[in-house]
Amino acid sequence: MSSLFSKKVFVAISLLFSLMIVVPNTHASESSATKQITSVFKKIRPEWEIKSIEATPIQGLYAVQVNNGPLFYAAENGEYFVAGDLYQVTENGFANIAEKKRESLRREVLGALNIKDQIVFSSKQSVKDYVTVFTDIDCGYCRKLHNEVPKLNSMGIEVRYLAYPRAGIGSKSYQKIATAWCAENPNEALTKFKNGQDLPLNVCEGNPVA
Repeated sequence: MSSLFSKKVFVAISLLFSLMIVVPNTHASESSATKQITSVFKKIRPEWEIKSIEATPIQGLYAVQVNNGPLFYAAENGEYFVAGDLYQVTENGFANIAEKKRESLRREVLGALNIKDQIVFSSKQSVKDYVTVFTDIDCGYCRKLHNEVPKLNSMGIEVRYLAYPRAGIGSKSYQKIATAWCAENPNEALTKFKNGQDLPLNVCEGNPVA
């Protein structure tokens, strides 16, 4: 009886040790992959600041987010990477995993913005919600939307503008929109520009457009 018991104990202990050997240490492997990927990327692009490296649902593939830059997918050894979106097949079709990641980053960036750096058209009623709009002075659809701001305000929707000069910093488009942000009455200046009126250009130092 004791011999049979001893054999059972030996088998149980042996099985336990075998499980300890075959079960991977996920945290250790992820840490190793993070160090390896960071090392490789730093050699190739030392100017890149890696914001995060996270495991994906695909074993051995990691999502590498460059700070203020693109999202890559890299092998755990860092020798191969893919620039593009990663999709998952679900019962409802294709789910864009990369887009979900970008949505999270957008919320983080927008949440950190200072309301003082925005031109806000608020509702005279109680504000039910708000939309954040990247806008350009000369963009036709931007002007069309601005004409609809009073209607949005009447519905209790606040419109918060962020500057997006499509022609780039230093362009005429930038000078116009920076002038609106630097104006004594930014709301009025922005509206005049969007209605096609010309205003004296005044790009003040420290404006938040860039």
